[in-house]
Amino acid sequence: MSPEDTRGALEAILMVVSEPVSTRSLAQVLGISEAVIDSTLRGLAAEYRGETGPRRGFELREAGEGWRMYSSPRYAEIVGSFVTFGHTARLSGPALETLAVIAYRQPVTRAQVAEIRGVNVDGVVRTLMTRGLVEATGQEGTGAVLYGTTGYFLEKMGMTSLAELPPASPHLPELDELDDIEKDRQ
Repeated sequence: MSPEDTRGALEAILMVVSEPVSTRSLAQVLGISEAVIDSTLRGLAAEYRGETGPRRGFELREAGEGWRMYSSPRYAEIVGSFVTFGHTARLSGPALETLAVIAYRQPVTRAQVAEIRGVNVDGVVRTLMTRGLVEATGQEGTGAVLYGTTGYFLEKMGMTSLAELPPASPHLPELDELDDIEKDRQ
């Protein structure tokens, strides 16, 4: 496959995916090495950002363990207005708080999240699961379900891993200290 055909095939695939697609998957489908796919994707991403030509209204970004097309942050306000026109799909304050606790403490049980937040979180966790931001990741020895964030969460946050989460406030106790406080209460 010629470099032009590789670029075209990647662009065509990336225009139809609904979630980030891995370099490995693209390499398997196209029958090309991952190194060539990665190099081509990085070249396309630079081109779309305007590094080798005119800036575009879209970008190719690595997020959620794969690659996907996104609208340019330059037009975020316009796109946001268009997408939300007549719709209210934002998460509530309690949902955002619960999502933050899960993101920073994962894997975590509903009871642990409820302890931190001081309220019942069953309905909020169900909402976050329905929206694909949170998923069950296993079980504790007691049988309680453990929850963590999803690849979709990373994608929506524009991150490739949880290591990119901003640090928790410097005024909050460290996670180990919170665990000790929790054990003392039990």
